[in-house]
Amino acid sequence: MHIEPGVLAQTKILAANVAASGVLLAHLPALARRPALWLRTLLAAVFFSLFMQSFHMAVGPSELHFIGAMPIYLLLGYLPTLFGFALGLALQGLLFEPQDLLHLAVNTLSLVVPLTAVHFGIGRRLSAAQVSEARVATVLRLDAAYYAGVTAMVGFWLAIGQEATPLADWARFASSYLVLVALEPVFTLLIVRAVRRWREAGWARACLDERLTAAA
Repeated sequence: MHIEPGVLAQTKILAANVAASGVLLAHLPALARRPALWLRTLLAAVFFSLFMQSFHMAVGPSELHFIGAMPIYLLLGYLPTLFGFALGLALQGLLFEPQDLLHLAVNTLSLVVPLTAVHFGIGRRLSAAQVSEARVATVLRLDAAYYAGVTAMVGFWLAIGQEATPLADWARFASSYLVLVALEPVFTLLIVRAVRRWREAGWARACLDERLTAAA
């Protein structure tokens, strides 16, 4: 989902910086009011960074990454995942890929815009029991919607790039995410159901989304 340096003009990168800052600032008061979410945000950033480093491969005009979006979202919640993605991308740039810092806002939007759409379209309506059970159909629907959004965002950036990107190249990149849509739900189910056993522990109540720890 990375956009390589040189693809976008400076004016469009500046517009992305403004948009990404606006998204984060709009959600910052809700994060600031709940100190319990600060730890979850840090955990989201760490896990996201580890997932990103565990597997990444150039495909067409961008890269296929193991993002681990749904395990992070279901376990830690929307706001920690939103800010964790932004912080995780910054850490990635500072520690491993300094050239990616140029497109930090662009890549952040590629992850948080689909996350926001999924949360307010599907995720927010999930009950505590549904989050706790994390059924295959539910996770598959979340994953499919999220990664469709990520690939659409990459397509958007390529479409407004300085040079035309063949549609076939973008389609090859987008189709590579079908592997994640097929495999990530299995990973999500294993993680959520394993963590669910310790939801009564004190650390779980501090670290996990309330819908998971409050479920009967």
